[in-house]
Amino acid sequence: MTRVSRKHSGRRPVRIWYSPLATQVIWLEFFCLNSMFYTYIIYSESLDKYYIGSCEDVNKRINDHLNSRSGFTKAAKDWVLKYTESFETRSGAVKRELEIKKKKSRTYIEYLLSKSKMR
Repeated sequence: MTRVSRKHSGRRPVRIWYSPLATQVIWLEFFCLNSMFYTYIIYSESLDKYYIGSCEDVNKRINDHLNSRSGFTKAAKDWVLKYTESFETRSGAVKRELEIKKKKSRTYIEYLLSKSKMR
């Protein structure tokens, strides 16, 4: 088999291989079409603080926060997920994270929480 090209979709690269004996395309890597990215807000009652972040796997990321694998959040062990927004691209999630952080407003965060279904 001959490697012909490597295309990028903005998500994950896909390698396309053409068989010299046939015109079939054999896909060795696939797009992960169900892949979503998230902006999330967690809250610690003991610190009375919110943390805003973005990631691909919210459950894994919350576990990281609870097990001291994140600098800011290692000060507490009672982080609770309060809010999420989903995006098709990592850049969309990061853009929204920075938008919320730039407001530097606890009032805005609590407004988002009041409008969400997760309370």
